[in-house]
Amino acid sequence: MNRRKFMGVVGGSLVAGAVSGWAAVDAATHAAATTAAGASGTLDAAAFHAARRFARTAFGRIAYLDRGDGDVALFLHGFPLNGFQWRGAIERLSPYRRCIAPDFMGLGYTEVADGQGVAPEDQVAMLVALLDQLSIASVDIIANDSGGQAAQIFVARHPERVRTLLLSNCDTEINSPPAAMAPVIALSKQGKWLDQWIAPWHADHALARSPEGFWGMCYLDPANPTDEAIDTYFPPLLATPRRKALAHAYAVALERNPLVGIAPALKRSTMPTRIVWGMGDTIFAPGDAEHLDRAFGNSRGVRRLEGSKLFWPEERPDVIAEEARRLWEAG
Repeated sequence: MNRRKFMGVVGGSLVAGAVSGWAAVDAATHAAATTAAGASGTLDAAAFHAARRFARTAFGRIAYLDRGDGDVALFLHGFPLNGFQWRGAIERLSPYRRCIAPDFMGLGYTEVADGQGVAPEDQVAMLVALLDQLSIASVDIIANDSGGQAAQIFVARHPERVRTLLLSNCDTEINSPPAAMAPVIALSKQGKWLDQWIAPWHADHALARSPEGFWGMCYLDPANPTDEAIDTYFPPLLATPRRKALAHAYAVALERNPLVGIAPALKRSTMPTRIVWGMGDTIFAPGDAEHLDRAFGNSRGVRRLEGSKLFWPEERPDVIAEEARRLWEAG
C-alpha cells in the first residue's frame, strides 16, 4: 500500500494535553530500575521504559536499551519507531548476547544536542560515539528500514567494528528513499506530517490499525501495532515543538540518497551478512533483497517471508532470533 493513499485519510486532529510518563531512567539509576523490571523475561512497555539508559555524548543524551552480557548485538530500528521495535528479538537473544538498542536522533527518547544534525551520516557518527562511550569495540548489527541504511554506512566506514550483519527490509543504493516516502518528506518540509499522520493515529488506535493506517502500510497482523506500541512509538515524536521539528528533519534528511557510491565498500566487506525479506512489503520491493545479496562480499543469501511487510521483525521476532543465532554460530 502506497503512503500517498493516506494523505486524504488522516485529518488535522491533534494529541491534546501534555505527554507524561515517558521521562527515562538515567544510567545512574539503571541498576535499581533493572532489578524492578527484571533483567530477563517479557520486555513489555513498562519494562522498556524502566530499563532505559542514557549515554551522554557530543550528539546529546542517547537513549538505549541494554540487556544481557557478552559480545554485543546492536539493534537499529526503523522510521518512525524506536528501540521498542526489537523487544521480542531482545527477549530471545539476550541470553546469548549483550543486546543494545539505541533510539536514533530525532526519533524515540534520545535527547538531541542543540544544533545537532540528524541526517543518516550523523546517525552513524552518533552510533560510533555511543559504542566508544560504552567501550564496545565491535558488534553484530541487526537492522530494519532506515536502520538498515545506517547499518550499510556503518559497514562502509567502520568494517573492522562489525562482526556480522543481519538486514531486513531496508533502503538500498538503488532505492533510497523509496517512492512511498515522497509524501512524508513533502509534508515534513512543511512541518505538517506529524499532525496529519502520526497525531491522528495516536489519538485513534483503530485508525492506526486500519487498512488505511499504519497497519495497512507496515504490518501483516491486523492486531498491530498494539496499543502499547502506539503509546511507546508516537508520544516522544509529538511531545514538544522541538521534538516535532527533529522528527520532520529526520524525514527530510532521507530525501538525499546517502548510499550512492557505497557498492565498492560493501563488496569489500568480509563480515557474514544475511538478508531476510518480507515479500508483502509495498515500500521496499523484493528486488531490493536481491540487490543486497549481490552487493555484499560475504552474503549468506536471502530468506523470503511470504506476505510479511516492512516491520515484520516486530511481528516475527522468532525469525530474527533464529537467523541471528545461525549467523553468529557460522561467523
